[in-house]
Amino acid sequence: MNPQPLYKRVLLKLSGEALMGPGEYGLDSNTVKQIAQDIGSVIAMGVEVCVVIGGGNIFRGMKGAAAGMDRAQADYMGMLATVMNALAMQSALELAGLPTRVQSAIPMASLCEPYIRRRAQRHMEKGRIVIFAAGTGNPFFTTDTAAALRAAEMGCEALLKGTQVDGVYSADPKKVADARRFETLTYLEVLSQDLSVMDAAAISLARESKLPILVFNLHRPGAFASAMRGEGAYTIIRDV
Repeated sequence: MNPQPLYKRVLLKLSGEALMGPGEYGLDSNTVKQIAQDIGSVIAMGVEVCVVIGGGNIFRGMKGAAAGMDRAQADYMGMLATVMNALAMQSALELAGLPTRVQSAIPMASLCEPYIRRRAQRHMEKGRIVIFAAGTGNPFFTTDTAAALRAAEMGCEALLKGTQVDGVYSADPKKVADARRFETLTYLEVLSQDLSVMDAAAISLARESKLPILVFNLHRPGAFASAMRGEGAYTIIRDV
């Protein structure tokens, strides 16, 4: 067993759906609390952590656009949903005794800080968890792309994506019984096989930044810390 973390600074990408727990909408307080505890266990390892959260548990821009709404308008609504999730996660982390800052790509001075790269880096150097909200601040870009962008800007050594399953599969394992789980993948394999782990822009940006992506089961307590030690079940995406 290796008690030392593989990386010293990482970004954790959480989907909005991950915060729903067993529900079908909104936030599940027990799930948010568990995620906060898992982040705390990684902080206790001496790792600097920043977070990007999606908003699909409240509003998804693509769904609004499919229903006839203007795509840019729908995406801005989705960004506002990520701010709500970021504030909820901040509350859970601070209840766990973890200093946290929320920075939004869309300025909201009454609620949180605006996104300023050097300030965010300084927060992390001081041991604070920084939650990046409102995606990139631009429509037509997903929070996956925002995660890859912020990870590169923060000088993170890895991007960890918490999902509903323990890695990347050849098909949805909940629907296809013989779906194969990958231990390792290259960025090009993810793109060429159209594996639905992150969108193409995020994968391409991670590749350009030489940023490994670790995909693990967010709902397995302790899985985040295990992946940080190179233990447990997860998929790593990187160039060979």
